[in-house]
Amino acid sequence: MNEKWLLLNVKDEILGRMASKVARILMGKNKTNYLPNKVKGDNVIIINSSKIKVTGKKLKQKLYYRHSGYPGGLKSIYLKDMLKKNSNYVIKHAIKGMLPKNKTQKVLLKKLRIYSNAIHPHLSQKPQVIEIGKI
Repeated sequence: MNEKWLLLNVKDEILGRMASKVARILMGKNKTNYLPNKVKGDNVIIINSSKIKVTGKKLKQKLYYRHSGYPGGLKSIYLKDMLKKNSNYVIKHAIKGMLPKNKTQKVLLKKLRIYSNAIHPHLSQKPQVIEIGKI
C-alpha cells in the first residue's frame, strides 16, 4: 500500500482551515489515484490539539450539543469550555463534518490520531512532518 504517516503540528492553526486540509488528506484527494469509493488516504497524527485557534466570537458563541436520551436531556457546552475539557473532540468533530457521510467515514476516522500535546506513541511508523500551510 502507498499509505504514509503524516505528522501535523496544529499549534496556532485555525480550526476550520486545518480540518478541511486534514479531511482531504484522509480521503486521498491529494493523490493522483483518488477514487471516491476507495480508501486510499494517508494516516494523520495531529499533535498540540489544545493550542488550536478559532476566529471571531466562536469561543463564546459556538455550542456543542449532546442528548442523554431522556426527555429534557439536551445538554450544551461552549467551545471555550470544550477546548479545556477535551480539545481532541473539537478537532475530531470538525474533521468528521468534512468527511463524506457514508460507510467510508468510519474507516477514514480510524486513520486519524489526535494528541493534546507534542508526545505521541507513533515514532516507529516514522511519520513525515509536514506544515499545514504547505498542504
